[in-house]
Amino acid sequence: MYAIPVVDETAIGGPAREFPATRWTLIQSSRQGPEARRAALAELLSAYWKPLYFYVRRKGRKIEAAKDAVQDFFAHLLERDFLARLDPGRGSFRAYLRTSVDHFLINEHEARSAQKRGGGAVPMTLDFDVAERDFARAPESADAAFDREWAVGVMERAIERLRREFEEGVRKGSFDVALQYFRPGEPPSYADAAAQCGMTPPQFKAFLHRTRARFRTILRELVADTVSDEREADCEIEHLLKALGS
Repeated sequence: MYAIPVVDETAIGGPAREFPATRWTLIQSSRQGPEARRAALAELLSAYWKPLYFYVRRKGRKIEAAKDAVQDFFAHLLERDFLARLDPGRGSFRAYLRTSVDHFLINEHEARSAQKRGGGAVPMTLDFDVAERDFARAPESADAAFDREWAVGVMERAIERLRREFEEGVRKGSFDVALQYFRPGEPPSYADAAAQCGMTPPQFKAFLHRTRARFRTILRELVADTVSDEREADCEIEHLLKALGS
């Protein structure tokens, strides 16, 4: 899976004062117009559909029934224009979705009938074949399966955002070499990694420290986007760490 990069004794993402000023930023930005709404929807659905699929599968649904349930659930949310209804003060987006899908599954027949009448469509392709392949490693508990896949997704998005910063020249150095220290298993020695980067070992250690610190900041920002305050973000980070260890 992934190893959470440790930066000395610093709490993940740095002190609370380094937090972004806004919360639920994707939700807030969606209210700026149709384009912003579509972008927010695409990002939110891409981040959460797979954890929800794992959750529904672990609830006992067969493959095709779970596919239908997830797609119908998102169509149901879109029909209700859920972005306009969300209240950042009522907890994390993760918790909101899981509670919503529970209610949806209980009332699935009525919800599906309403969705068919409204003709809602999910604005993205969901790769259920890949999800089903990855489902084999999911925990047996529905809650744990959801949370672990959510945590893995947050880690992957943080890594990809960091990778883009290197590719775009915002950060200097070899991201691929640094990435070896983010993965499980034994990373190369500092001397070997430094040689790969054309650095001295002390230079590489400083580079790796900066890279880890930036990763942790990105990770915290991603989590902060889906909660209402710093305390909740701390709780979400703690929950993420536990989920990755499950």
